[in-house]
Order: sequence, then C-alpha cells, then structure tokens
Amino acid sequence: MKEHLKHPIFSIISKIVTQENLECYVIGGFVRDLFLQRGSKDIDIVVVGSGIELAKKVAKEARVSKVSVFKNFGTAMLKYKDLEIEFVGARKESYDRGSRNPIVEDGTLEDDQKRRDFTMNALALSLHKDNFGELLDPFNGVVDLNQKIIKTPMEPLITFSDDPLRMMRAIRFATQLKFTISEETLEAIRTNKDRIEIITKERIIEELNKIILSDKPSIGFKLLEETGLLKLIFPEFVKLKGKETRNGISHKDNFYHTLEVLDQLTPHSDNLWLRWSALLHDIAKPNTKKFIDGIGWTFHAHNFIGEKMIPRIFKNMKLPLNEKMKFVQKMVLLHMRPIVLAQEVVTDSAIRRLLFDAGDDVDELMKLCEADITSKNEEKVKKFLANFQLVRRKLKEVEEKDSVRNFQPPIDGQEIIDIFNLSPCKMIGDIKIAIKEAILDGLIPNEHDAAYQFMLEKGKELGLEPIRKTNKKEPLD
Repeated sequence: MKEHLKHPIFSIISKIVTQENLECYVIGGFVRDLFLQRGSKDIDIVVVGSGIELAKKVAKEARVSKVSVFKNFGTAMLKYKDLEIEFVGARKESYDRGSRNPIVEDGTLEDDQKRRDFTMNALALSLHKDNFGELLDPFNGVVDLNQKIIKTPMEPLITFSDDPLRMMRAIRFATQLKFTISEETLEAIRTNKDRIEIITKERIIEELNKIILSDKPSIGFKLLEETGLLKLIFPEFVKLKGKETRNGISHKDNFYHTLEVLDQLTPHSDNLWLRWSALLHDIAKPNTKKFIDGIGWTFHAHNFIGEKMIPRIFKNMKLPLNEKMKFVQKMVLLHMRPIVLAQEVVTDSAIRRLLFDAGDDVDELMKLCEADITSKNEEKVKKFLANFQLVRRKLKEVEEKDSVRNFQPPIDGQEIIDIFNLSPCKMIGDIKIAIKEAILDGLIPNEHDAAYQFMLEKGKELGLEPIRKTNKKEPLD
C-alpha cells in the first residue's frame, strides 16, 4: 500500500515517528476509501503514545501554525495543504450503560482497532519506516470490503449497546456504499434499537441527512424501518406505511411511494431541503385519509395540513427553524399545483399565480412534482412528463412577458393613502389585493400606469374620491 501514501504529510509523520521509534498508523476511513478507490481528504492518525504531542511535532516540521487541541478527548487536528488530519493516542474504551461517552485508557493498536465501529474502519497502515505501508487487518476488514458487507470488529450487541449511534452509522454506510449489513449485525440493531434514545437528536439528524443525501436514500429508510429505528426517530414518517382496501378499492402505500419520489429526485437535485420536501410532501395523508362512497380514497387538503405539521416535526428532530424550514413548507404546500396544471388546460392566469406563489423556488418545485409521478403505467407517466414540459414552457413565456416571479405590486399602500387621503384602514388592503388579482388574472399588465388607473376605478367602486393632486405618472384631470 506504499504507493497510496505518497502525500508529503505521510513522509513528515514517518520521519518523526521513526526518529522517536513510535508505533504510528493511518487508520479508518482514509484506508477504507483506498480500497474502495474513493478520494478522501480526512485522515485519522493513531499513535501508541500522545496524539497531541505528535500533532505538535508534525505541525512544526510541516510549518503549520495552528493546531486545534481537544484535551478532554486526547486528540488534536491540523490542516495541511488539502487535507484535514486528526491525531489520537491509541486507546481502549469501556462504557457506562447510561452514556455513549466512554471511559478511556491508553492502549495498544489492537485495543484501538477493537473499539472501531466496523471491520472496514479498523484497517490500519503503518507509518514507521521499518514497515511503512504494511496493512494491519486483524478483523478481516478487506474481506468484508470485497464482499460488500458491514460487520463489527467485536460482538455487535456490545458494539451497539456501548455506542448506539453506530446503528445509524451502519445504516448510513450501507446506504452510501450500497453494502449489505450482516444478519448478525442487523439483528443486533433490532435488539438495541431502544438504546438510540441516549443519543442526541443533533447527532441522529446528522446521520439521517447523510442518508438523505445519498444516491439512493430508500435503502437507508427501509433499513431504518425494518430495524424499528425509524419509529423512534421519525414516527410521523412510519405512519405513511400500509395500504387499506374498501369495497375493492385500495390506496397506494404512501411510505414506499414517498421513498420512490425521493429516489427519483436525487439524480436531479442535491439540495438537502428539496429532498426533505420530497420526504414530507405527503406527510399529512394519514391524517386526511377518508373513504367516500362513489369516489374512493381521498386525502383532501393534505398539502395544507402537511405545511402546518412541518414546524413541529422540524422542532422535534432539531432541524433548523429558519428559511430552510419555510422552503420545505412552501414546497409541501404547493406540490399539487403543477400536477393539477399538467392535467388541465394551462392558462396564463394559472401560471402567473404559480409564479407569484413559488417565486424563485418554482424550478425546484417543478423538480419535486416531476419526481412525484410514480405510476407503473408507462403511458400515464409519459403523458404527465410531457405535460410538465408544457407547464415549464408556459412558465418561461409568462415570466418573460409579465415579470410576475417575486413581483411587488406597482402601487403600494402609501400611494393609495396619498391619492385618497386615507388613514390606515381595511380598504387600503382591499385595493392592493384587487390590483394584485387583476395583474395575476391578466386584466391589466404588471405596470404602474395601468395599475394606477385600475386603482382609481376600484376606489370609485368603494366610494372613494381622489384628492386634487397630480400623480407624476398620470394626471387626475
């Protein structure tokens, strides 16, 4: 493996540990990714001794001015060229059942490899000159890598009980790498699932987001559901699972439909929050499900109710309660609109309203809606996607013509107050809404002069008379 350790940082570390006759190894994800032929910019260095002291010596030799030291964890980190390198002393760990924070003692390399989460992450390459590049693989991690299987170095029941976050990591790696989790390891996750409750929601969501950002997130969500973890970390999503049949009429399983939508979206967008929108677009269907004789299953207003559910879900899962959440709310609220347009005659008025409501997010909304077509009927899918292309063309045409996306009405409240000599009152809002509706309906262009004349006419209907004043754009007389 010497040929893979050509980066100058390995020569610098090797020089120091050889001079001081230290056991030192590059370990973990960097080594794993060498075998997977994937690039990695994060390097973990383990030394039998002090990781902090070694980091300081390497920094001095490499002329790196800043070393971040974490004394409580016995680790140090520095950045060199394009790499981020973390140093730690070899250690062994023991756990108290009520915490995932281990009791740490100095240990050997073997002790350190035993405490690793998976065999593929326990691979180590020596950096001492005498055996530079030699692979130490006591748990057959290379075999597991070649067989694309995830196993723990030690007894999986103990591994997951000690640190339950490893259950999420196992599923995340299975999703990202498209590996299989061994049956013994999977059964240990099922057995230990309730231990996830000692993990902070921030750490859980970090792993869940990595699953969502993978090429095929459904792999992870099916494993989370199968092991019972999903019900504990995201109960609202599990409620989507299952079909119901009445009078010979069934609705689709919205759990699997949602995962199909998410998988179909991933090649077209790596926007985490659009992917969350796909996950949540039908989240209110269990709450809105009804069977109506002569019609069948309905999920009336599931988009409106779903939008209202999102702040609580985000708060419970420790997701950001900011513009990212509002974006997801908007996508969930509007996700039916382009689909309805694709089924009907596409009018300029409907397109203007969609542009007005979606604003700059209309392109993301269209990606979500196209991913939402999951019918097994190829002709139906073909027809819908063709209609969506028509909707996209109309969006472009109307936007170029009417400049409706994120438009501000050409008449503001202050101008209405000045023209009609009003104090703040409901009529001002009524006139503003009437102007907006007239523009969206195509009755008047999105221009000040046309909106001004419309305002005068609307004011007249409401019994308002303009004061004797000349507008800079349009005289009253």
